[in-house]
Amino acid sequence: MSTLLPDFLRGTVTDIMNILLMLTLLQPKYGKKVTGLGMAGILTVNLLVNGFGYLTGNLTLLAKLDFILWIVICFGARPLFRDSFMQWLFSVLTVWSLSLSVMVLSFSLSRLMPYPMYANTLVRLVLYAGILFLLHRYVRPLYRQIVESWHVFFYVAVALTATLSYYFVSGEDVVRTLTEQAVPIHLLVLVTVAVYVSIVFSLKTLSREYALREENLRMQNNQELLHVSASAMADRIKLLDASRQQSCIAEHDRRHFNHTLQELLEQHKTEDAIAFLKQQVGAVPAKVRNYCENTAVNAAVCYYAGLAEDKGITTDMSLDIPNALSVDSLELAMVISNLIENAIQACEGVEKDRERTIRFICRQVGRLALEISNPSDGSAALDEKGHPIAKENGHGAGTKSVLAFVEKYDGEILYQIADDIFRVRMLV
Repeated sequence: MSTLLPDFLRGTVTDIMNILLMLTLLQPKYGKKVTGLGMAGILTVNLLVNGFGYLTGNLTLLAKLDFILWIVICFGARPLFRDSFMQWLFSVLTVWSLSLSVMVLSFSLSRLMPYPMYANTLVRLVLYAGILFLLHRYVRPLYRQIVESWHVFFYVAVALTATLSYYFVSGEDVVRTLTEQAVPIHLLVLVTVAVYVSIVFSLKTLSREYALREENLRMQNNQELLHVSASAMADRIKLLDASRQQSCIAEHDRRHFNHTLQELLEQHKTEDAIAFLKQQVGAVPAKVRNYCENTAVNAAVCYYAGLAEDKGITTDMSLDIPNALSVDSLELAMVISNLIENAIQACEGVEKDRERTIRFICRQVGRLALEISNPSDGSAALDEKGHPIAKENGHGAGTKSVLAFVEKYDGEILYQIADDIFRVRMLV
């Protein structure tokens, strides 16, 4: 029995490490309990087959049985994992190739050590542990990200696995084969290691390209969003400029109107004066207020301040925004519009008996610092990044536009909710 102990130790280490390799490369579909039971069943079957092979003393037969059993078990365990078929198959081939490579190296290295039967198990354990460490530390994050390109590496993995397996299952005596064919087998192991190292570096390249592509798409979406919002803001400014021009014309004409009205009253033509007044009612548009020097921002603030007042919401504005800015004025006006619009929507949900006031302060302190605050009904929430969570699907485009603006100009933004007051601070 003592002669079988090294074999059982070696087989147990191999089976356990192969299962750990599978769990490292594959993504379980079910919880730990179900996955654990499935892996325990696979381990039990493997140990039983290994025990049979060791008891018969025929390691060549055991190698062939292990090869067949590995195929059956891997396809049987397929439902336990949620990887795509190509990724799953590549992972299975990878585990088998690594396992065969470890067997070859442990067999050769143990012959150079005392007690080679036990040294084989120790070397095998060290090699497996090193592979698992490298997979967890360097390969797994990349492995999980890139799914679409496994077909590129699939045929290489098939060729390596088939060639390595040939040496284990084709001969009559696997030990003699490993001894007599040591040079080509070790060269094949070297090729296997080189190929998988190349795959790791390819994964890094693919990962960088994938991340760059995602970043470019995100930047394009942000730019399109800013462009659309800026175009809409430009149209609003044109309308407000037209209103300002009408106001100036009306102010100019008011002097003539006053003189005419005075003359009618002095001539005691009361009815004509009343008719003249009625004719002029509504002809003078509302006066455009000047909140700041910046034309685009002032137009936006005027529009939304008026919109808030129409809804019974008071505003308290104190702005110091010059015409010359380090950021695009139209984009800044669009951002301020989104923030005030969100504040108006929040105030509409507040109880009527509460104070509904939007406060907007902006100062030039080297960079532009602004703060907008408004009462909240308590339903507002922030995500893990500290950004507002959209209450309904399809909403939140304004917040995305604001965040894109802040990122574009390397600014900072902070959302806070305290004492039923929603506050946003921005520095650009």
